[in-house]
Amino acid sequence: MKLVIATTGASGSMYLQRLLDGLNPAEHEIHLVFSGPARQVIETELGALRIPAGVHEHDDRSMNVPFVSGSARFDAMVIVPCSMGTLGRIAAGTSDSVILRTADVFLKERRKLILVPRETPWNLIHARNLVTLLEAGAILLPANPSFYSRPATVEAVVDTVVARILDQLGVENPGAFRWGE
Repeated sequence: MKLVIATTGASGSMYLQRLLDGLNPAEHEIHLVFSGPARQVIETELGALRIPAGVHEHDDRSMNVPFVSGSARFDAMVIVPCSMGTLGRIAAGTSDSVILRTADVFLKERRKLILVPRETPWNLIHARNLVTLLEAGAILLPANPSFYSRPATVEAVVDTVVARILDQLGVENPGAFRWGE
């Protein structure tokens, strides 16, 4: 599978880290894109991001990447965490950065676009932007953890959300809690 993973300046860097931990670059072509503020938030929250060998890193400024074109065949894009500012700019059709252009391409090409906002509470503008993106075909997967599995660590709580992202991507995740199993 060919994946674009993008990260913005929203709080929730641990979701990104655990997603990267759950994807195998030997099995998937993974491109990681950082918005301008993302690296600062990652440093504040995690100190450093552990990027697996084989993951291709990109910043948000250079459009010299294949996935900004509809002719390049990629399977899915995940923006995790996704700031409400990024979400709003995607809903408005703004395409002036790599992340925004790629999201626009995935929507127009009817490819899987998964947005993982962590912001709470929402205002009416947030809600309307979410509806616009749902109507356009995006998958909205708010970073709302579950507690059925009785997670004992912060990582285990985060993993309940990451398991849902992996499910949406169709990636096997043997460690995921399954109701009734």
